[in-house]
Amino acid sequence: MATGNEEINIGLMGLGTVGGGVAASLVENAEAIKRKTGRTVQLRRALVRDISRHRDPEPPDGLLTTNPEDILADPAIDIVVEVMGGDTPAGEYLERALVAGKHVVTANKEVMARRGPALLALAQERRVNLLFEASAGGGIPIVGCLMSQLLANDIRSVRSIINGTTNYILTRMARQQAPFADALSEAQSLGYAEADPTNDVEGIDAAYKLSVLGSLAFHRAIPHQSIYTEGISRLAPEDFRYAAELGYAIKSLAIAAAQPDGAVCARVHPVLVPEDHLLAKVDGVYNAVEVTGDLCGQIILHGQGAGRDATTSAVMGDLLNIVRGLGNTGGPPPLPQPNDTGRHGVADSDVQPIGELSSAYYMRLTCADQAGVLAQIARILGDGNISIATVIQKDTDPGGGTAQLVITSYPSREADVQTALAAVAKLDVVVSVNNLIRIEE
Repeated sequence: MATGNEEINIGLMGLGTVGGGVAASLVENAEAIKRKTGRTVQLRRALVRDISRHRDPEPPDGLLTTNPEDILADPAIDIVVEVMGGDTPAGEYLERALVAGKHVVTANKEVMARRGPALLALAQERRVNLLFEASAGGGIPIVGCLMSQLLANDIRSVRSIINGTTNYILTRMARQQAPFADALSEAQSLGYAEADPTNDVEGIDAAYKLSVLGSLAFHRAIPHQSIYTEGISRLAPEDFRYAAELGYAIKSLAIAAAQPDGAVCARVHPVLVPEDHLLAKVDGVYNAVEVTGDLCGQIILHGQGAGRDATTSAVMGDLLNIVRGLGNTGGPPPLPQPNDTGRHGVADSDVQPIGELSSAYYMRLTCADQAGVLAQIARILGDGNISIATVIQKDTDPGGGTAQLVITSYPSREADVQTALAAVAKLDVVVSVNNLIRIEE
């Protein structure tokens, strides 16, 4: 491992959009990097799938390789930067790099969600760094804040917009009253959404990131599998219209919140947010993370959550922090392993089930346009301990003899709401239960 003023060699795993940004930054900003760190940093090898692929500019001879051993087994490489994505084989590569005594920087939220505690424990054991700022929030420096500046806080909640694709789609649906399919198609044409957008629009990507942020915030392992996840495909233009009339915007939030018994409720789903809240004003591909702590109060970090430049910024920040501190590391603090207990002595197995959530709700139903319908629905809700806050009738269809009812509730238990709506759906006067959206006040 390099010490003193020797040259620091980088092995880059992945040369796609972000990898290309990191490579360009290392080459184009070499002198600035030397001024900031006091060391010469150079890219020694880059792992790619296809060496013959045309690249502009063309890399120097000997830089590219398709063999990961050229990075993992090279004793001259001091730091491995992984921007490949996916759990396999990236996770195995990172483990091998740490075992070999190499520092690691990764932008991989899936690896950190699935293997983060074990990898960080390994890094501490080998007395090397594993930094992962770009794994959650892109250019927003939330990981570093939770690991250092906010460490003294007892965190109460993390509420975040951490998927730019989803946020872009919701912004278009709200502004243009566009159907979900049209907004998704536009996002794909602009390169904001993948050809297969499942991970984004179904909340999977956000759940990986929330696993990372929640584990840091609450000092316990929060497995991504324990996070309740719901996508945005059921949302319709009328939901945005009715929400606005009620004074709300619709956003997909990733939320982790401490409960009175010490458990954490972790969830990703669409919510109605008061239109005057800062999170309601985060539009397009931008991300935001709101943290509430006992000392810091409520703070919000806002910025670009994805894209070449924002992610390159986070990766390079981690890389330069390692370079600047070489020779002085004892390894990063480990995250709790699964089944360890957190700050409140509660195990990760006590992540609160979604059925125990207490929330206000927005419900949209298509019903027969006739007298007595609301009374039947209200009776079922009342029997389920669900108190109605508002009711409005919208979009009457004289030809079909139907109308839409929009009902909001006072805070109620999720399991009770789900049970009551299942009974409501069986009423002869109810054509369909179109949507149920939680309200985050």
